Parts: sequence; structure tokens; C-alpha cells
Amino acid sequence: MLSAVERYARRTPDRHGGTARRGFARISRFGSGTFTLLCNRGAAGPNSNKEKRSSVATSSSPVSGVAERYAQSLFELSQDEGSIEATESELRQFRTLIDDSADFRRLVESPAFSSEDQVRAVSGIVAAVRPSALVGNFLKVVASNRRLFALPQIITAFIELARAARGEVEARVTSAHALTPEQRQELSTALSAFSGKTVSMQEDVDPAILGGLVVRIGSRQIDTSLRTKLNSLKLALKEVG
Repeated sequence: MLSAVERYARRTPDRHGGTARRGFARISRFGSGTFTLLCNRGAAGPNSNKEKRSSVATSSSPVSGVAERYAQSLFELSQDEGSIEATESELRQFRTLIDDSADFRRLVESPAFSSEDQVRAVSGIVAAVRPSALVGNFLKVVASNRRLFALPQIITAFIELARAARGEVEARVTSAHALTPEQRQELSTALSAFSGKTVSMQEDVDPAILGGLVVRIGSRQIDTSLRTKLNSLKLALKEVG
């Protein structure tokens, strides 16, 4: 017998083709193995939810477009339930699973798996991991609609929406050596003053930059690395020579 997710996915066309949703699947009520799927809240027109989607950068990439729409759908549902932080935390766990598990990554990325294969595999993973009903059923909908390939981008887009709702911005900081707690706090304070928002820092260590920092915050990049300074010096010396 088909699950509610499978029945929904099979009967609802998607404007991007395949057996997918028209608009967004809305999972609004959960009981003992049942839930209600409401659709087309986002299909009122090209400007529908324009303001709500503005915090996620638009892109001409088909994958990015799919990811943004699905992320917006899940964000609105979690917002209605008051579970944005919990949903974000669970999605981060699934992103770690994608990164750490070659089998799961292949399931997500490979077009060789059928919709039925993906739904069956995702259902098994959901049963083992036991996320919230909202996240679990959302993942099954994504698999049913053959949009599992966009899951990493969906997760990233959702996190961006959650940060924007909290007035946060992410800064990716690359340093030649791990920052000390004092350096981290000083940099966080400076970046918050620069952006006017609370900054969530993601840190990377790359000895190749030799020293200094490379900071990407939003669409801006600040490069004070020793490697870049040395490269600039080399170019200047060539021009003089």
C-alpha cells in the first residue's frame, strides 16, 4: 500500500517535470502515522512569498531554485510549529550524514536510483535516525519527488533562512593556524560591528595562506592573508622590473 507521501507525489505534477509537487508539500498535522499535505500555498503567482524568499540569494541554477523553494516550504512549516531551531539542528545532522557516509551520499547524488528506491532508503534512514515528524516526512517528500539530489542545497538554504530570521549572518574565516579563544572573540566582535548583525563564524585552517585571515561574510570577502600580500608584492616587483 502506498504511503501518504507516495500517493501525494504520484498524483501531483511539478512544473520542473517528473513525479513531483506543484508548489510545495505542506505537512501541517501529524498523528499516529498520518499527516496532512497541503499544497499550492506558494503557487499563487510569480511574486508569491517574494519578501519571505528575499533572504536567500536568487540564482539561475535550476538546483539552487529547487533548493530555495523546498527550503522556504520547510521553513514556513517549522515557523508555524515554532521549531525552526530544532529543524535546523536535525538538518545539520543529515548534512553531516551526507558528508560522512559514502553510501548515503551516493543515494543523494546518483540518478541511477528510482523514486521508489530513494523513498524506501530514506524511510529506513528516518526510522533509524528518528528525526521529528516534520523533518522525516519532508525528507520522504523530497525523495518521492526525485529532488534528493538538491538536499545539500536545501539544507544550506534553510540554514540561511533560519539565520536571517534570527538576525544572524555567517562569516567563514580561514586562518593559517587555529584561532585562540581571545582571537575568536575579538574577531567576532569586529565582524558584528562591521555587519550590524550577530555573526556565526565557521572556521577553517589552511596553512597555505601562511598568515593573516581570509574572511567571507555574505557576498564580501576580506583577504588579509600573507599569501595574498606576497603575491601582490611579486606583481609589483615585476612591474617595476
